[in-house]
Formats: sequence, structure tokens, C-alpha cells
Amino acid sequence: MRLRYTPLLALLLFFPAISVAQDFGVMESAETINRGNIKFGAYPVFVFQHEAANETGLALLAGYGLTNSIDVEGRAAIYQNGSFFGGDLEYWLMKNRPLDLSIRGGFHFSTSDQDEGAAVDILGDSSGNTRGVDVSLIGSAPVSPRLEVFGALDLAFNRFDVDDRPNTVNVDNTFTNVHLVPGIEYAVNPNLDFLSEIGVGLNDDSSNYIAVGVAYYFR
Repeated sequence: MRLRYTPLLALLLFFPAISVAQDFGVMESAETINRGNIKFGAYPVFVFQHEAANETGLALLAGYGLTNSIDVEGRAAIYQNGSFFGGDLEYWLMKNRPLDLSIRGGFHFSTSDQDEGAAVDILGDSSGNTRGVDVSLIGSAPVSPRLEVFGALDLAFNRFDVDDRPNTVNVDNTFTNVHLVPGIEYAVNPNLDFLSEIGVGLNDDSSNYIAVGVAYYFR
């Protein structure tokens, strides 16, 4: 009996430390990158976890405007206990009526640097890594010629990478992050934007966070 429940106990002890981690945040308004333009961004992310130590990470992004309404971005976020990598495609649904609205979809995967202890012994090749699909609905509106406010509902549907051994196949290794994200974007000059946002976790698997950074455009 004890051996049969040991894998589940190990998952419950180990997975929450990973599942509450934040990946990239939103850090953009609903407007997509202009066609042919290139965007680079960098920002620290301060994560306030429910049942684990708070973490600080550095997020980086690079994007390109494919059309007047579609852009593509690659993202990375590096934390003390692991890193996230992924990409997304954003479509500008509504322009200036009276606000902007876009939808963003993408994917991510993570690598964990944590000492997994018993979880590794029981799960064999499982490393605690995750992969998932991201969906964000972003709305924004100008406050002044240089200042814009935005808000987003940010969802991440995640899955832990576990092997197919019989002692793990019946364990639920999925979780969902849900964040409500208000933020601001300020145009320092035509090529440089300052951004800041607060991510409010709406479920137990979602940590609160603050991100502050810049985005630079090559036009």
C-alpha cells in the first residue's frame, strides 16, 4: 500500500514548487509590431509565491511585425530554479474602437534546476520540466500621447513531463495558470517604450508578480 501511493506523494511534494512559477508575463499593449519592424525587450520579473520562496527572474523577448495586424515573438525567462522558453503569435482584432483589442497564442517549455530528491528516484527520467500552451486576451487604450494603459487575461495550460511508467500514468500532471494583468506603457521616445505590469494570480497554481522593463524598436 505504501509503495503504491509513494509516486503520488512525491508529485504532490515536488510539483507545487514548479507549478506556481511565472513564465514571461504579458508586457505589451494590444497594438502589434508594425510590419517589417523588429522589437527587443528586457525586464526583471519579481514573483511572490504562495508556498515557496519568492523569486526574481530576467525575461527577454524578440519580435517581428509580419503584417499590419500580426506579429511573432520569441521569449525567454531565466530564474534561479529554472528557465522558460517559448514563442507566440499576436493578432490585432480591434483598432481604436475606442480601445485596441488583440489575442495572443503561443507555447512554452521549462527546464528545472531544482534538486528533485525522491521525485527523481521514483519517476526515473522525469526532470520536473513542463510544457504548455499560452493564450492571452489584451486590451489597451491611450491616456495621453505618450501613455497607454493595458489589461490582459493571461492563461497558461501546462503539463509536467513524466515518463510512462505504470506508477505515474494515473497521476494528474496538468495545471493551469490564470492571471489578471493591468499595466502601463510609456513612450520615452519613438523607438523606446517603458513598461510595467502587475500579475494577479486568480487560482492556487498562479503566483502574483511584478514586471518592469523596456522595449526597443528598430523601424
